[in-house]
Amino acid sequence: MDATTQMHWSRMRPPQTALSRFFDNKAVLIIACLLPAMGLLGVFLTYPLGLGIYLAFTDATIGRRGIYVGLENFEYLFTDPIFWNAVFFSVFYTAIATIGKFALGLWLALLLNQHMPFKSLIRAIILLPWIVPTVLSAIAFWWIYDPQFSIISYVFVDVLGWRTTNIDFIGSEWPARFSLIVANIWRGIPFVAISLLAGLQTISPSLYEAALLDGASGWQRFRYITFPMLMPILAIVMTFSIIFTFTDFQLVYAITRGGPVNSTHLLATLAFQRGIPGGQLGEGAAIAVSMIPFLVFATLFSYFALARRKWQQGEGND
Repeated sequence: MDATTQMHWSRMRPPQTALSRFFDNKAVLIIACLLPAMGLLGVFLTYPLGLGIYLAFTDATIGRRGIYVGLENFEYLFTDPIFWNAVFFSVFYTAIATIGKFALGLWLALLLNQHMPFKSLIRAIILLPWIVPTVLSAIAFWWIYDPQFSIISYVFVDVLGWRTTNIDFIGSEWPARFSLIVANIWRGIPFVAISLLAGLQTISPSLYEAALLDGASGWQRFRYITFPMLMPILAIVMTFSIIFTFTDFQLVYAITRGGPVNSTHLLATLAFQRGIPGGQLGEGAAIAVSMIPFLVFATLFSYFALARRKWQQGEGND
């Protein structure tokens, strides 16, 4: 473009106003684009979190604002056996369900990474437990575990004749706990499997070809290639899985409502029961706030594990 043309276009272009110059600033434009998202997070995340923390230090009930009572709610909870039972089951539930989802999800991801007919259809079907509404899944499992109409009891009693009475899966403490864990594993496997499958497909086939030429077995290829290459995505997936499992509410509340005798309460369900049906908003908020240290620990653990892995890889490359 010659000088005459440039002068012509500069004359045709309207002069910049103060507003246009303001938005030409890159930092201002970034902040303007982020403001709607920040506003939504503030309204739907930051405000409820702050209100919950505030209520945890008050004796508020439904219909009464309450007054500041300091640590009284937490002091009461530390002497409450039902609270400690919920803490134990929350940790146990999260640990066993996460291990189960990891083991079965990784096995399923490795299976789906192989060449097989109808692979796309199978992947879509596997996603169903994850995309089906949680309450619908819970109702299905509630029917499966029902002491009178359970399909499992029907098979064992009427079809196979292995038992003379129906199985009461959710009528006693430990069967109910393991029944909830099975339901959570069934629901969470697709998330782990599809996420790990995406990670598997980023691994270069040339690495496996080189390992085969060196005489590596299937286990050695998994140990020295697949697993190390999956570590970054594995840390992220397991962090989300731990958070989703520890804060689970719908599945537990729809199947057992914390029973029998408060044995299957998670911290989330116990907080709801004390705060809404029980009317003790301050106590319920205190139970909910007590979940924060566990979630922070899980997040930091996975973060530092991932950072340590990256550091080790950097040392190896050096």
